This record gives sequence, structure tokens and C-alpha cells, in this order.
Amino acid sequence: MSATQPAAHASDASPSHQDALQLLMAEHREVKAMFQNYQKLAEAGGKGDERMLLASQICVALAVHTQVEEEILYPAARTVLTRDEDIVDEAYVEHAGAKSLVAQIKTMTSDQPLFDAKVHVLAEYIDHHVKEEETEFFPKLRKTSLDLDAMGDQIAARKKQLMAMPEPS
Repeated sequence: MSATQPAAHASDASPSHQDALQLLMAEHREVKAMFQNYQKLAEAGGKGDERMLLASQICVALAVHTQVEEEILYPAARTVLTRDEDIVDEAYVEHAGAKSLVAQIKTMTSDQPLFDAKVHVLAEYIDHHVKEEETEFFPKLRKTSLDLDAMGDQIAARKKQLMAMPEPS
């Protein structure tokens, strides 16, 4: 059965298996840690190449994360959250704002004016988005009939596929 179709929650998942929401929340924690490391580097006057590398890693992680959410999670959510479509719409809009900043950051170097500010504002955008997902969106999805275990497998496979692809220029 497709992860985008309602189904009963699987109860035979292995202990190391993460359902879709657990997987996405783990990614939220990883990106938050990267932003915290970036902030420490920036505050300590860290080398530009170190900040550039970390900003690049953040941008790649966000690009993959937003893509799997938009390809897999959000379309499935729209099918089951028919009374709460605005929450899905807002998530897409928040992604668009983050993608715009990511695109700007990717064309800059760390010695350019506003580089650190853009990374900082991106961190704030993502923090806001994560709070909404984890406190409003994900709890609503948990109450639906979506097969979050199968979706977790689908997201993990798609993430692996995306990470193996060269980054577009």
C-alpha cells in the first residue's frame, strides 16, 4: 500500500525503525545543531571557509528535507487533513521563504555583507517552521489513518536517493 493512502499504523516496526514524523523530527534536531554550531563560529569570528562549509551543509540538508516533505508528506497530509488544508498551505509558503534564503546564501561567500545575517534569519525561519510542524501539524497527522511507518521508509529511501545525486549548479 502506498504511504500516501490511509492505512492502519504498522505495529511490527523494528525498534530502530522511525516513522515519518520521527524521522523528520530527527532531521529538525540535526539542522538545529548545525545552526547552533554556525552561530558559535560566527560569534567567535570563525574562519570564513569554516562558516561557508557549514552554511553549505545546512543548505543541502534543508534542500533535501524540504523536497521529501513536499514530495511525500504534504501531499499525503492534504488527503487526510481536509478541514485543515491551511496548515499544509502555510508549510509550503514557509518552505518557499526558506528556499529563497537558501538560494541567496548559496550564491554568496562568507566575507560578503549580510552573509551571517541571512544564515541567522534562515535559522529563525526554520525554528518557527519546526515549532509549527511539531506542535500543530504533526500531532494532527498522528491522529489520522496515514501509514506513517511506510511513509518513513519512503522518506528514508527518497532522502538516500537525493543525497546520492550531485547538487544542481
